[in-house]
Amino acid sequence: MSDSLYNTGLYARFARDLKRHVNGPNIKDVKLEDLREPAIQTGTQTKFGSWGWRSAVSSRIAEKTVYLGSEKVREYHLSDNKRKIISNAPDELDKVLHLMESLPFYRLRRQMGDNSEYNPKCNLYISTADLKNSRLAYMWGHTMGPITKAPGPEFTLIHIPEEHHIRQQVLMLPDHNITLVLGSDYMGEDKKGFLRNGMYAADALGMLGLHAGTKVVVIRDAKTDKLKRYGVFLFGLSATGKSTWSCHQLGLNWKKGERTLVCQDDICFLKNDGSAYGSEYNYFVKTDVDARLQESMYNALVHKSALYENVMINAEGRPDFLDENLCGNGRAVIMRKQLKIKRGHWPFAMKNIWYPTLNLPSVDELDGVVFAFITRRNTIMNFAQRLTPIQAALAYLWGESSHSYASNPAKAGESVRTVGTDPFIVGSRAHKVNMFYKIIMDLASNYPDKVAFYQYNTGGMGEIIEKSADGSKKMVRKTERVPIDTMAAIQRGDLRGTNNYRPGIFGTEVITSAEGVDLSSYRPETYYSKDQIDNYLRDIVNGRRKFTESVAEEGLMPEIIRAAEESYQIAPEKETRVYMPSKKKDDVPPVKKKQAGKLTDWKPNPRLVRDRGWRYG
Repeated sequence: MSDSLYNTGLYARFARDLKRHVNGPNIKDVKLEDLREPAIQTGTQTKFGSWGWRSAVSSRIAEKTVYLGSEKVREYHLSDNKRKIISNAPDELDKVLHLMESLPFYRLRRQMGDNSEYNPKCNLYISTADLKNSRLAYMWGHTMGPITKAPGPEFTLIHIPEEHHIRQQVLMLPDHNITLVLGSDYMGEDKKGFLRNGMYAADALGMLGLHAGTKVVVIRDAKTDKLKRYGVFLFGLSATGKSTWSCHQLGLNWKKGERTLVCQDDICFLKNDGSAYGSEYNYFVKTDVDARLQESMYNALVHKSALYENVMINAEGRPDFLDENLCGNGRAVIMRKQLKIKRGHWPFAMKNIWYPTLNLPSVDELDGVVFAFITRRNTIMNFAQRLTPIQAALAYLWGESSHSYASNPAKAGESVRTVGTDPFIVGSRAHKVNMFYKIIMDLASNYPDKVAFYQYNTGGMGEIIEKSADGSKKMVRKTERVPIDTMAAIQRGDLRGTNNYRPGIFGTEVITSAEGVDLSSYRPETYYSKDQIDNYLRDIVNGRRKFTESVAEEGLMPEIIRAAEESYQIAPEKETRVYMPSKKKDDVPPVKKKQAGKLTDWKPNPRLVRDRGWRYG
């Protein structure tokens, strides 16, 4: 990254100047309840009493999001478009100062988290030059809590949807806890803007911001029949089922005291003792929910308190959560305390499934902690793998899933990799992997019988996609999806300790049996020949190797690099046939074989050595 592209002095001056522009007569302080009336003026009320709105932009503008600041916050591999945005940032920052003096704004203060140590105070400045922008503050404000005296840094986010779409961008100044959202009216930018800042600031305090859901599962031990409490972390990229499995009851027996209680569905802050502070009071979820399979989320969605964005609402005022004809990213803010399921008979049938606090207890306070990585693959990956601690660190490093044929036919079957399943990392990705590695290795060492690691495949098995000469893809055989009940039984059995595992083709242990379900047919050999399995393994390993090399450039610990190299041995070398000529030819001197380079030959560049302290925590 060229230093000439960035101007840290100008960014610091902007932060100082901004403080003089946020208290003008054009800025009105509002409370959350003040926003209801202006928000609903531009909304549609449903038959449930809830309200919905539509946005012109229906997803985050990740490719137009850049980080401005010191060396440690900069992105390593910039696209040409991001370089252009950074180059033009000084003019845009100057314009923002002007707009902060001229446009009307609401200022809403809310708090992230509820604990004794880390509770960022979030200051949202939303332009009200367009009345419908009020709903952005109203929706976001419901995801956070009221301001308290608990300690925490001050975050600022300025949201100006009116900026021209040609200059649409998100500028984050992590060194100053400032985010600017320009030219987008998608509420997810407010949510992720503050949470991204929260994760970055938490990392600096020795915690690790995670893109993971958390829950407490109360379950009877198979050997003692006593109730035990387990904390569970659920990592997963978008559309892998993170929110679904954060709330799912896993077929537990409520009459016997078993249950799943939700802490968080998106972002938390992991501490060295295995506990995790929560961030949000309520959740911003994807609304493609089936009432039969996701009962608690559906009940929260049809409650009058739900706030919809880009959800189909028909002429009679009924929302259809599975109708994505107008938008494939329907979203809603749902209230955590409306996550309920029906158990028993009226009038006491509806049971709460939310944990009393936002925070996951420490390992000392629980019977165990599980780190679960959710992926979605449709070929040779088993539905469950039991991991060692170092394999869990690699799962965090690779953050894997794959494109589906339904969502992206052109990339169907191709792998997606994002460190920590977290697309909101500021600065070095390797720094995050190193921190995760240190924390889980210490936990596994200190609590060998209380910490476990799994990877769950919520996709399926058996898919075959052919690629034609012109590059187009054709579905030859669809995947056999893992049934929801089967996945619930697998996760339930892992917590009870009743599942059986054996060594598998990925170098991990793969599940062979779980109570109440037949897994005998779900084996790669059932669907593919040995050559096909080997080809899939080679493709996965090649992708992992290339991705690891990219992250290693940012300061990955040698121990992790060596573990990754060892894992590549699961891919068999490609056999080649040698044909002997019928006529003897003159002897040819042997070609000296060049030894293949290894990741462990890699050495950090001088910049990383110079700045080693913050990278290695």
